[in-house]
Amino acid sequence: MDFMTAVKSVYSNYANFSGRAPRSEYWWFQLFFMVVYVVLTILTNVIGSIIGILMLIFALGSLVPAIAVGARRLHDTDKTGWLLLLSLIPLVNFLLLWWLIQPSDESANKYGPNPLAGSAPVT
Repeated sequence: MDFMTAVKSVYSNYANFSGRAPRSEYWWFQLFFMVVYVVLTILTNVIGSIIGILMLIFALGSLVPAIAVGARRLHDTDKTGWLLLLSLIPLVNFLLLWWLIQPSDESANKYGPNPLAGSAPVT
């Protein structure tokens, strides 16, 4: 999955917590979010509070899609999305990071079929 496809997929599945998200979709969205957030932060420091309001709107508008794609990513590794709560516990969140970087299950699991089945090798 390429960059634009991943970002479009995350925002089109805005509050979809079911199904699976491949590793590429999750990490491309994380990159998009961080780049936009850093650019808005720099503009806020240069221009002022008007951009700060846009940054807040962007962050709040991306909160639900970020949680949803995280849950779908965990589903892709055959884990429950509730494990995202581990990110609230210091040091234990490294276990969550380990699960998020694991490759997808090659076959269907209890959360659905492999989203990249029939395409290029699973990422």
